[in-house]
Amino acid sequence: MDQFTPSTDPVLNSVMWSAIVALLPLLTFFILLAVVKTRAHVAGAFALLAALLVGIFAFQMPAGLALLSATQGGVFGAFPVLWIVIMAVWLYQVTVLSGRFEDLRRVFDVIGKGDVRLQAVLIAFCFGGLLEALAGFGAPVAITATMLLALGLPPLRAAAAVLVANTAPVAFGAMAIPITTAAGLTGLHATDIASVVGRQAPLLATIVPLILLFILDGRKGLKDCWPAALVVGFSFATAQFLCSNFFSYELTDIVASLVGLGAAVLFFRVWTPKGSVAARERLGAAFDAASKNTASTTAGGGSRRATAVAVSEAAADRLTPTRTWLALFPYFLVIVVFGIAKLWKLGADVPAFLASTDVRIPWPILHDALVNAEGKPVSSTIYSFQWLSTPGTLLLITGLIVAFVYSKYNDGGRYPITVANAVKEIGRTIYRMRWAGLTIITVLALAYVMNFSGQTVSIGTWLAGTGTFFAFLSPVLGWIGTAVTGSDTSANALFAKLQQTAGLKAGIDPNLLVAGNTSGGVVGKLISPQNLAIAASAVNLEGKESVILRKVVGWSVALLLVLCTLSYLQSTPILGWMLP
Repeated sequence: MDQFTPSTDPVLNSVMWSAIVALLPLLTFFILLAVVKTRAHVAGAFALLAALLVGIFAFQMPAGLALLSATQGGVFGAFPVLWIVIMAVWLYQVTVLSGRFEDLRRVFDVIGKGDVRLQAVLIAFCFGGLLEALAGFGAPVAITATMLLALGLPPLRAAAAVLVANTAPVAFGAMAIPITTAAGLTGLHATDIASVVGRQAPLLATIVPLILLFILDGRKGLKDCWPAALVVGFSFATAQFLCSNFFSYELTDIVASLVGLGAAVLFFRVWTPKGSVAARERLGAAFDAASKNTASTTAGGGSRRATAVAVSEAAADRLTPTRTWLALFPYFLVIVVFGIAKLWKLGADVPAFLASTDVRIPWPILHDALVNAEGKPVSSTIYSFQWLSTPGTLLLITGLIVAFVYSKYNDGGRYPITVANAVKEIGRTIYRMRWAGLTIITVLALAYVMNFSGQTVSIGTWLAGTGTFFAFLSPVLGWIGTAVTGSDTSANALFAKLQQTAGLKAGIDPNLLVAGNTSGGVVGKLISPQNLAIAASAVNLEGKESVILRKVVGWSVALLLVLCTLSYLQSTPILGWMLP
């Protein structure tokens, strides 16, 4: 097959017209998803078709190479991206099957010192961060919303709180798969992108708990509980920065959530919230009614058992230290397993060994046919099969250990689970995620076709005409992408290469712009139709998505402007010192 070199101006010899034509696949995806209201995988399939047609007829890419580009993108979407997501959700499901998830919920009841506002912050922010780290894809919103409803909080405030809380952790969600995806598409180092995100997202993490108090109880809630919110937010943010820059970026959300929770435990030993009883009366918290409502809601993705909270049983059961430890065990084990895999070099260099098992596969035909301006094969046409080193496999190992431990310490059958049943749950998880998985595969195939044909480069070159101001616009693209798709991973799949190209053309650090795309996406998630629908369903407000949207859209725009300003200033000497 003849060699092909992408061009930035194949349409009328104009970068502008080429970029406008290249936008057609993205417009197809967004219009079908947001206006026509098709399902995400259907929109992805039609957008992929549009990208193929544009690549073949407008950018003059041979049809065979365009199809091969789609296959490499689809395979990358399936492994490692989808594999990581499935294993993260499965590990969470193991805690549900074992019954230990309910103990974890009780841990938050004890820590909150009886103040419904602080309990809500810990559940929505810290526990939601843990769920985002492992499950993502709407599960944190669904599960924490029903838990807040069980506390007796008004449905609208509960929905708004969990949506806003599900911002700061998103960039590192599902074991940081948005960052891993961006690195795979751009060729940049994931650790470099993560370190910059770790110098942006913590700003949100510091202030989000304060926003949650305001949403839950207005100025009175802020006045009564701001010290606790500040301690939780600051400790979460500090751990986010340290873990993403110096430990393991995949573990950022898990470490940050546990540190935030631990900081709350220590702080509550020397500080007591004010107005707890008055707040409960003011919020109209009623446990019995909330429990009945919670039992009838669905959390999506098969999580009904995990979120049907029986408050009367919680009062009767004493949470022993052993039960507390076993409830937290999976999250500590994830840190240990990933710490060994990423850092252990005493006696044996574990990271080097795991990296040596990666299989690098030049994509058939495509690798030799797709060349750069110098006539050399493009490195991104080499597919890396990370069968052992990928976070997905590490999560599988972790989950098997957790299932084994839980099966041995089942408290006389009180927590029934077997390793065999846990393994069977993998199949059930794959089935439940089949449409989400198809969406991931089609979006990654779309991204690869646009990247390899030159469509993304054309758009990036055109946008780079804004010069250094593009650093301000960078988070807006991630915000739009995530708001429409409901996934920061999908937003990075669509725009990461574009951000890199624009950065190179405008003389801006590409890592900053790709990180800006990732960070901007986190504040787009709380207004995505997918998340709004999940939140509405979880608190029995189906059909009221527009009401919830009006409650949170102002926070989304305000936080976006903060990120845009931060991104721009980081591209200048004013805050350039913040970058690694």
